[in-house]
Amino acid sequence: MTRRWLPNHVSMFKDRHGKKRYRFRRKGQSTYYFKHLPGTEEFLAELRACEARIAAPSIEVGAGRAKPGTFDDLLEHYYRSPDFLDPAERTRNNYRRVLELWRSRMRKGVRYGEIIVADLKARHVELMLAELLPHRTAANMLRKRLSALMRFGIRAGLASTNPVSVTKPFKVAGSGYHTWTEIEIIAYHARHPLGTTARLAIDLMLWTGQRGGDARVLGPANVVGARLELTQEKTKAFVSLPILPALAETILASTIVGPTFVRNELGRPFTVAGFGHKVRQWCDEAGLPQCAAHGLRKAASRRFAEAGCTNQEIKAWTGHTTDAEIARYTAAADKRHLSDAAGVKLLANLSEKLANPIAKPLNKGGSL
Repeated sequence: MTRRWLPNHVSMFKDRHGKKRYRFRRKGQSTYYFKHLPGTEEFLAELRACEARIAAPSIEVGAGRAKPGTFDDLLEHYYRSPDFLDPAERTRNNYRRVLELWRSRMRKGVRYGEIIVADLKARHVELMLAELLPHRTAANMLRKRLSALMRFGIRAGLASTNPVSVTKPFKVAGSGYHTWTEIEIIAYHARHPLGTTARLAIDLMLWTGQRGGDARVLGPANVVGARLELTQEKTKAFVSLPILPALAETILASTIVGPTFVRNELGRPFTVAGFGHKVRQWCDEAGLPQCAAHGLRKAASRRFAEAGCTNQEIKAWTGHTTDAEIARYTAAADKRHLSDAAGVKLLANLSEKLANPIAKPLNKGGSL
């Protein structure tokens, strides 16, 4: 058979366009359609997720017999749609967790998954969100996921409007992860000198502006000439960055063995969770309990803003796609530094105007 070379439970078929596709099918599990070709690292990661019943979850008893028109019915279709499958695996798992917790909840003896989609009103959504208080961030996350689900529901013909869109998110105090200051960066460097994994890991994030999930898998294969090039896991954005002198010094001072720059105590690449826990440990050792891995991405953005970089320049470095995202990440830019720079520009502009006045004749009304 031509498919013997494929792993167990994986088969090839041709879609309606004649293109070869690959799927994972095992009794008791949902069917999963691979996004990458066999033989690639991405395919192996998808296969492991299927075998672990993450990408291809177990089929619960009664699944597939959801009452038509209900949220149970809508979710079955949503989980097989590009809306859900296109984001990275880690993102999909987070989305599924939020939605599954929501549909398992009950109100007045009715489970939310049993509600008819077309019957959902804005007042119902507000009550559902209020149930999560005082955890405003969790409520806002649920609101986003329900809104996305309802947009899919409209296209699927199960709803005509999106009642979630007219609700308002809760205001959340604070600005998310703490943005590292220059003093905190110096303190961390003092505790973790050049040549340590702790120093290499933090400098990879600080001098590239990448997420921890991307920094942990960077390695020699990402070095192209004097640049680091990668495709971000979360957004699939491609970035090509010059290797700045400080990062080059850190890499050259480290012992690099294997496919990634940073490795755990067993000499293996870090998992996403393992990397986050380790950075937390390294920060605590440096006396920085307020600092975390993602705050370095914000610190890198802050540095660019303070250097007077444009939003387009910052986006080319961090991989962000909107100015709103950049505004959120650069909110911690040193206001004194920026106001001084603005003052210099203002005085320079006024000085130029006074040195080269342009006389404009008065009109009959006496105005310019």
